[in-house]
Amino acid sequence: MTVRLSFENGTLRLDADELDVEWLADLPGVEVDPRSGTARAPAYRYAFLRAVLGERGADVDDRVKAPASLSLSTDYDLREYQRDALDAWHDAGERGVLELPTGSGKTVIAIAAIVDSSVPTLVVVPTIDLLEQWRRELEAEFDVPIGQFGGGEQVQEAITVSTYDSAYLRADDVGGDFGLVVFDEVHHLGGEGYQDIGRMFTAPARLGLTATFERPDGAHEAITDLVGPNVYDVDVDDLAGEHLAAYDIKRVEVDLTPEERERYDEAQGTFVDYLRTSGLSLRSGSDYQKLVMRSGNDPRAREALLAKQRARDIMLNADEKVHELAEILQRHREDRIIVFTAHTNLVYRLSERFLIPAITNETGAKERREILERFREGGYSRVVTANVLDEGVDVPDANVAVVLSGSGSEREFTQRLGRVLRPKADGGRAVLYELVSAETAEEGIASRRR
Repeated sequence: MTVRLSFENGTLRLDADELDVEWLADLPGVEVDPRSGTARAPAYRYAFLRAVLGERGADVDDRVKAPASLSLSTDYDLREYQRDALDAWHDAGERGVLELPTGSGKTVIAIAAIVDSSVPTLVVVPTIDLLEQWRRELEAEFDVPIGQFGGGEQVQEAITVSTYDSAYLRADDVGGDFGLVVFDEVHHLGGEGYQDIGRMFTAPARLGLTATFERPDGAHEAITDLVGPNVYDVDVDDLAGEHLAAYDIKRVEVDLTPEERERYDEAQGTFVDYLRTSGLSLRSGSDYQKLVMRSGNDPRAREALLAKQRARDIMLNADEKVHELAEILQRHREDRIIVFTAHTNLVYRLSERFLIPAITNETGAKERREILERFREGGYSRVVTANVLDEGVDVPDANVAVVLSGSGSEREFTQRLGRVLRPKADGGRAVLYELVSAETAEEGIASRRR
């Protein structure tokens, strides 16, 4: 018996003239398509179903577009941990996620994987900045045309870089054309819509790259199914001092002003009083969602939410943090500094007070590139941002980071620390300052992210 496999509209189609379609539907993950009278499976099950059909004695007429072999080479000399990571991926059947700190050379490992596989490859990235960065890297390393989906281009080549959004839009057409898919910042694939990207590509080889694999919502389990498990991870401290800069983390507690303290205690008290009588503990995301839902028709719940936001704004944007930042900027006037905040309005306030270039979601792509280029060349020695530089942007080397405010996310903290960890030419240490408002909920936020 012969089973035909073909890629069609983002799915794997299975046909067998001499077999009842129900026999095909008995295969794992395969269902009957009543419209065509054939059987279908998610495209990512392609390699698995080939193996299952072989075990069941079926001949396979494989009409999925066979990836042509490429002739690729690289001049990169992998460090020991990079070679270990690549070997772990190969040992796992060329499926899996590598979890390494920002600045440790994940791109280098991916390029080595592309060379080892030497099949048509799609690299999927979350932002236009990373799209352009990856394309530059690939064009510099390989003597083949590099395609691009996104950023105003839709050109397919044997090696193609795509944003997650464009990969989702093009998957129906090109999902059968690649033998390897590299997912940079693979934790984005856990997003509900983006998971379909992983499902609609037949590529047997899959490589995920991230600095922080696990997601608070548990969606990393879906990534494990679509890309493979976490097959290699290395901690920042394992590389600091040799492959990454040695670093110090300095937590600086600041006091609220008497007027801030009064407003904070009043707002926090309103919030806590409501929780005490509502039966909600806010120990989980579901409890918070219940509070949000209640606020739609319960005035007390709405006031509690607004009070929580007022308290948060006060503690994250405390005046004393600005005074402390002034001292840090003076202390490190010869250093290259990135200042991180949680709020755009604070970015502009700091930019105006200290004459620091600002980068926010409102900053145009051209202006952002110009600021970062001047930062890279030394024209600017400091920059202030709200979340934009956490990931997905090629940020020049800095050696001092100041976190005025942020979330309790370990991923956010790891990304911000990674911005100052690239090895320094003089062998100097990097430093990250955390400014935390004392005797507020921010102390708990800071503890959760580490």
